[in-house]
Amino acid sequence: MASLVTNSPAAAEVARRHFAGRLALETDCADVQASLAAGTADFVLLDVRGPGAYARGHVPGALNLPHRDITEARLASWPRETLFVVYCAGPHCNGGDRGALRIAELGRPVKLMLGGVAGWADEGFSFATGPDPGRLEECCAA
Repeated sequence: MASLVTNSPAAAEVARRHFAGRLALETDCADVQASLAAGTADFVLLDVRGPGAYARGHVPGALNLPHRDITEARLASWPRETLFVVYCAGPHCNGGDRGALRIAELGRPVKLMLGGVAGWADEGFSFATGPDPGRLEECCAA
């Protein structure tokens, strides 16, 4: 008798497509932090929460653009091929998904930073506070 795990057979090609698709749409806090710390961030990091939540604590270097305010006009200063990485409060919040959807609907590349603020805190990374993006080196040990 097959276990609940093997009752549905694994399919390598289906798994390859699934996980490649996820990696095309998602990134994690550790990869974002490593890119910021190394100075190799080739993306724009957007905190899509409201200004109050952003001011209380955000990923250093992140710009605040609430998901409801994402428009073509707000993104116009970046080239169309710019990758945006968005995050919100965490897995209990769909603001990151809303922001990513808005950006994708505008035909722009976008990824969701898994875990959001909660994931960043779980990794032990420091936060910037106030209305400005701050810089990683001002608050955080790499």
